[in-house]
This record gives sequence, C-alpha cells and structure tokens, in this order.
Amino acid sequence: MHVGDAGPGVKKVDPIIVADGVRRTFGGLTAVDVEHLEIPRGAITALIGPNGAGKTTLFNLLTGFDKPNEGAWTFDGTSLSGVPAFKVARMGQVRTFQLTKALGLLTVMENMKLGATGQRGERFWSSLVPAAWRSQESEIEQRAMKLLVKFKLDAKANDFAASLSGGQRKLLEMARALMTAPKLVMLDEPMAGVNPALTQSLLDHILDLKDEGMTVLFVEHDMHMVRHIADWVVVMAEGRVVAEGDPHSVMQDPAVIDAYLGAHQEIDLGVVTGRYVPEGAEAEAAAAPAVSADEILAEALAELEQQEEEK
Repeated sequence: MHVGDAGPGVKKVDPIIVADGVRRTFGGLTAVDVEHLEIPRGAITALIGPNGAGKTTLFNLLTGFDKPNEGAWTFDGTSLSGVPAFKVARMGQVRTFQLTKALGLLTVMENMKLGATGQRGERFWSSLVPAAWRSQESEIEQRAMKLLVKFKLDAKANDFAASLSGGQRKLLEMARALMTAPKLVMLDEPMAGVNPALTQSLLDHILDLKDEGMTVLFVEHDMHMVRHIADWVVVMAEGRVVAEGDPHSVMQDPAVIDAYLGAHQEIDLGVVTGRYVPEGAEAEAAAAPAVSADEILAEALAELEQQEEEK
C-alpha cells in the first residue's frame, strides 16, 4: 500500500481494483460518485459508511450486477466496464450478498457444485454422454466436500439449504464462492443476521482467505470487527469516498465521525456515549476521563444498529 499520508483515492503499490469517475444515479439521487479508488492486493479492506452511503451499489457496479451512468474500472489490469456479472465471476472476482442467495430447494452439496465453473455436463452435447463429465463431476464433489468440512457444514451436505440457519447460509455462500478459486472475494455485510456463536467462525474464515493468497473487500458496520481484521479501511458517505487509511487512523478522522454522526443529528452524542453532562456540570465534565474518537464512533454505530433493529 501507499507509504505516507492516506486519504480518499490514495494510490496503492499493487492495486487489484482501480476505479475512476464511477457515478450512478437513480432519478435525481446520486447513489455513487467515486472519483478514484484503489483496492490493495493481498489485503483485507473494509468498506464502511452509514446506511445509504452507496456501499452495496458500488459492489453491484464493480461486479457487473448494475451499470454506472459513467466511469471505468479495472480488475487485475483488465477493464470490467460493461462486463456482465457471470463473466466477472469467471475472471476471479466473486461476491456474496447481504441477503443470502442459497437455493433453498437444492441440497447444500448441490449448491456447492453449482459454484464450480467450466463444467462439461453443462454443455448440451457433452451432457448426453455421461462418460464425458462423470470424472469431472466426482472431482468437483470432492473439492466441495473439502470446503464443507472446512466450514463445518459437511454434516449438512445432504440437507436442503432452506433448513440452514442464517449464519450457516452465510457460511455456505462463502464456501460456494470459493469453488471458483477466486482472486478477489467481496463480502456484503457477512455478519448481518448471524448468530453470535458463528461470528468468530466467520471472522476466522475471512482471515483464512487472506492467508490463502486471496484479496478480501467487505462491507461491515461492526467497528470492533473492522478493527480486528481489516488492514485497510475505505469510508463512504453520500456516495463518495471521504476517507481511507488503517483502522485506527480512520476512526480518528473528523470526516468519518461527521459521516456517521453528522447525518444523524437526532442522536445526542452525550446520550450515545453515556457521558451526558447536564447544564452547570462543566466542572464534573472536566474531571471525567477523555473519550477517544474511535470509542465515540463505535458506540454511536451500536446505538444506530439498535435503533434499526427496533424499527
């Protein structure tokens, strides 16, 4: 990554994705307006920002699920502008979704096997000759079972995907993505709706992706998780990249605090942090311990998430 002062659009030493002037509007609303963005290769990058910041829309654009009004981007040196999603996946850039896309009426194993590319049995003429695809089918099944064992889903291999819990579906979707042997894995809120018992397992699997030589880009709201596993953080607000850097420096950035708290002025900062000082209590406030910016941001995010759940 770039050595020196970080900031929006900072150059990276070896970026796997480079985006320039990517803009997407819906009617009069600008959902994404990214002037320049580079995703570092071989690292775990977190894409954070308040609700409506444009994170998922940017994911959709980069992976071919949506088309921008203008702009261009490359993946591993190859232009992806106008390339459909299935071709993007074949090139080694895969994604998961905030709402999992497991096929509920297929078994876990069948879902896994669907993720493999270049299957001879999917071609019309060769599909009529079982000898042409049976050996490959066996290899795909063995590879799928190894991944299911790794993700602790092997006992569910013959169960319908619809019977899995929300966390298990997240694991299945991540495992299925690995059937393509990707270079870049993009995870859209991998922890959303996951039972806390499975959270650590998902964290470990994300770290394993990096150890196995893959690049990871993920959307997340849990700042404690971001601090724990992210090497680099990109912050979006109102469709734009407002900050970049390592997790600690980003959480101290005034632009990041403003992006989360400035857009939610109904939240009293003192109430959020539990350190509200009533009028006339300035002396007591002066004696209170200092609160770091990252503590304020993390607590504010937790309050916002709680409000969303209550809705």
